[in-house]
Amino acid sequence: MDPTIFSVSEVNRAVKQFLEGTSTFKNMYIQGELSNITYYRSGHLYFTLKDDKASVKCAIFKYLYKNVPTDLKEGDHVKIMGNATIYEANGSFQIIAETLEKSNKAGSLYEKMEMLKKFYFEKGYFDDSNKKPLPLLPLNIGVVTAETGAAIKDIINTVHKRFKNINIYLYPSKVQGEGASAEIASGIEFFNKMKDNGQLDTDVIIIGRGGGSIEDLWAFNEEPVIEAVYTSEIPVISAVGHEIDNLLSDLVADRRAATPTQAAEILIPVKEEFINGLKIKKNTLNKFLLNKISFVKKELEHRKNNYYIKNYISILNDKKLQLIEKERKISRELRRITEKSREQFNYRKNRFEKINLKFIIEQKKLYIEALEDKLNTAIQRKIKNLKDGLQYKNAKLSGYSVNDILKQGYTITRKNGKVIKRGIELSKSDNIEIQFSDIKVKSIIK
Repeated sequence: MDPTIFSVSEVNRAVKQFLEGTSTFKNMYIQGELSNITYYRSGHLYFTLKDDKASVKCAIFKYLYKNVPTDLKEGDHVKIMGNATIYEANGSFQIIAETLEKSNKAGSLYEKMEMLKKFYFEKGYFDDSNKKPLPLLPLNIGVVTAETGAAIKDIINTVHKRFKNINIYLYPSKVQGEGASAEIASGIEFFNKMKDNGQLDTDVIIIGRGGGSIEDLWAFNEEPVIEAVYTSEIPVISAVGHEIDNLLSDLVADRRAATPTQAAEILIPVKEEFINGLKIKKNTLNKFLLNKISFVKKELEHRKNNYYIKNYISILNDKKLQLIEKERKISRELRRITEKSREQFNYRKNRFEKINLKFIIEQKKLYIEALEDKLNTAIQRKIKNLKDGLQYKNAKLSGYSVNDILKQGYTITRKNGKVIKRGIELSKSDNIEIQFSDIKVKSIIK
């Protein structure tokens, strides 16, 4: 029997399929020393992992998106997780890694952070339902960060550049090293206590610092900070200068900012844009009032043009009552809209007086009040005209319609002053009055 003869490609393909199809060589962890490190512009990383007896070629594709350190050097001890395979073209054995961690304190911290992340996730600390909304325009901002760091300077410069007269209160705190987490937590608790005591109405708290290594940022992963952020009645923004991964403070906070500067930009609108927004709202309110008036006018016109001669007295009385009710509704609606507008205006006036907008708001108030007087005058004039028109037509109809009907031979029968429309309304011995065109006759029903 002739032996089976394989091509080189068939052998390499079979070995590749065997390695990739065996669970033993999937998601395995390997620890060793780095050498031949090469970063490529394509985003791939190639290196050799070795110990004192052997070595293996490794690759990480798109390492930039997998939290792989970019400062690896010859001799670093690392731990990787990946799958074994061979490169079919040349039969070289290699490991395609998914993760790489330095075998030092940073690596263990990453593992610890993942454990803490899972712990607080299961407790519900990261749920969106727990997130508090940020204020539209905070007047008092509490900041917990280093007194001499760049973070507080960036926040102050950004806030005052976008909107002057915003108050910023600093609670100086360590942001790394021993005791940092306790100080950050104390800062959050301080602003909450001051608000509860009525001493400082803080609208929002920013905690943060500039970027750094995971060791430098670790205070923002520790229990005192997480608990303080979670229990804070004041909204908290976590603004730590890092982009690659979320710290636990980012996940539990009401909002995450990539940097302290971005936190200020999220909170504070540009003053000119904010004022333009108020103008747009004012114009929207004016359009609403005008549309409401136009609708009421059309409704009144429709009512006026739908009277019938038949049973005109009853219909006219009904329409009079409807007109009165419409007038009341219009008045109530205008009072409600006017009162709501005044309340909103007064609210914004009180808020903005603190930031030197008194002159602008006073102008807007005078404009709205003038518009209100003008609208009320126009509505009252229109309602009076409609009433006068209805009274004129009523008088005109009442002056000749009944007499014309009576002259044609019809009569009007009344009992106790009430017009009788059907015979069933009469009983034996009832006293009635019959009106002809020239006289009234009193009769008794037999």
